[in-house]
Amino acid sequence: MLKIGELAIQAKVSRDTLRFYEKHGLIKPSNRSDAGYRLYSDSDIHRISFILSAKEVGFTLNEIHQLLELEVTKGQKSCEEVKQFVDAKITIVNQRLTEIKRIKKSLQTLSNACCGGDEPATHCTILEALGDQASRD
Repeated sequence: MLKIGELAIQAKVSRDTLRFYEKHGLIKPSNRSDAGYRLYSDSDIHRISFILSAKEVGFTLNEIHQLLELEVTKGQKSCEEVKQFVDAKITIVNQRLTEIKRIKKSLQTLSNACCGGDEPATHCTILEALGDQASRD
């Protein structure tokens, strides 16, 4: 059994990260020592590695929680169910990319409309355009 500090070192994360994961139900101590210290098993190192991998590819904490449930019950789930979960995330990412491209285009239009000179910004086209948009909303 590992104390939280030992687990943090082996999993290469901070103690605060482990406490955060515990608070959000992603990990839980296997046991407590007589002194009340959280005790974790070696399988928790694998679980944290799983969490970090999922986080690295863009899954949210809620989605990681769902993935962990799929991982724990993988004997009762099909690859199709897991793939559908990932494909749904791809759809969300594609929607975000579309939105980011739209935002970038709008920002570029604002930037192109501005002379960028050192005169006072009292008639700055960027500020005027944003003000005009705000009054239309």
